[in-house]
Amino acid sequence: MTRVGIAAIALLVVLGVLASASLFIVTQTEQALVLQFGRVVRPIEDPGLHAKWPIAQNVITFDNRLLSVELPGEEVILGDQRRLIVDTFTVFRITNPLRFYQAIGPIADNIDGRLNSVVTGSLRRVLGNNKLLDVLSADREHIMSTIRGQVNTEMANFGVTIVDVRIRRADLPKENTDAILSRMQSERQRVAAQARAEGAEASQKIKADAERERTVLLADARATADNLRGEGQGQATAIYAKAFGQDPAFFSFWRTLQGYHDIFESGTARLVISPDNDYLRLLQAPPASPLP
Repeated sequence: MTRVGIAAIALLVVLGVLASASLFIVTQTEQALVLQFGRVVRPIEDPGLHAKWPIAQNVITFDNRLLSVELPGEEVILGDQRRLIVDTFTVFRITNPLRFYQAIGPIADNIDGRLNSVVTGSLRRVLGNNKLLDVLSADREHIMSTIRGQVNTEMANFGVTIVDVRIRRADLPKENTDAILSRMQSERQRVAAQARAEGAEASQKIKADAERERTVLLADARATADNLRGEGQGQATAIYAKAFGQDPAFFSFWRTLQGYHDIFESGTARLVISPDNDYLRLLQAPPASPLP
């Protein structure tokens, strides 16, 4: 190989090295900054093949997709002095790589600590003006919108746009949970005791009303029975009187037999009378003439 050939090959190698050092590719998911001795020369937001000065310039890239940061559980005091442990996550995008680089540096993960601090501060301020029922109701969307707006305003200086801030979980501290459960149990016991007391009162009232109605019914029944008995006795007396008037001998005979029946029905009765007593005359001698 001649010297000319060797020189041509060496030239091609040098040109290839210079080309590889001068050209770089920005993908669709990236945005880049061209730096010259640590100073930003130009930002690049369009994907494709780009050029830079070799050796003197270098390129750093940032992701232009949605990124998320999860905030660990933070204890927050609400407006009604309730304590709440809140877990949040934040979705953001790097929209100004130059400002982001100037505020944070070349490592994108360094934003996590600053973002968590801003979100925590806004979370405490906004939730501190709201009650527990607001956080658990439909007003929660308005609360999160307020937090998102505050965080977006503060993070604008870092080249970051906040897309969303959400509460992933909101729990009461264990001691608060135990206290609430204890209050709920006490409330249920109070309601049960009140229901039992009202039931006992209703039962006594029903029993009193039933006893009063029973007394009234018995009194009415006794009065009706006495009236009927009086009427029956009056009718019986009238019948007896009429029968006695029709045949006094038979009536006397019948009444005497009835008296015998009442006395001797048991079979163990004893009757002590004088021999000349007229009561047992029918047992001693039957009537002289047959009765009609």
